[in-house]
Amino acid sequence: MTKRRALIKKIIYSSCCHLTAEEIYIFAKQKIPSIALGTVYRNLGLMEQSGEIKRISTGITADRYDKNSSEHYHLACVKCGKLEDLMPDEFKVECNIDGVEILEVEGIVRCICKDCLQNNR
Repeated sequence: MTKRRALIKKIIYSSCCHLTAEEIYIFAKQKIPSIALGTVYRNLGLMEQSGEIKRISTGITADRYDKNSSEHYHLACVKCGKLEDLMPDEFKVECNIDGVEILEVEGIVRCICKDCLQNNR
């Protein structure tokens, strides 16, 4: 693993939230000033292909990257763009289709988060 890829992975895995490529780039640039944004995107793509991370496209903000590759969903606030994990035990999806084996369900639940709801009152 290259020094740059190791740093990108460390940034993602040490973060408490789902970062964008640009946010990862800003953190990486603090440690390796010569790193290029293209290098970050290329490594994110490789890490996604290998299953180390997941790319989350909400349609609300820029794509985000998730260190949790287990099956789960995401709550995406349409007002502020906040993205939170939603575990399968918190949100059930049932599907009964004859002759089909469901392997995985990926989901974005678009919502208005608690903070945005409270700020509108």
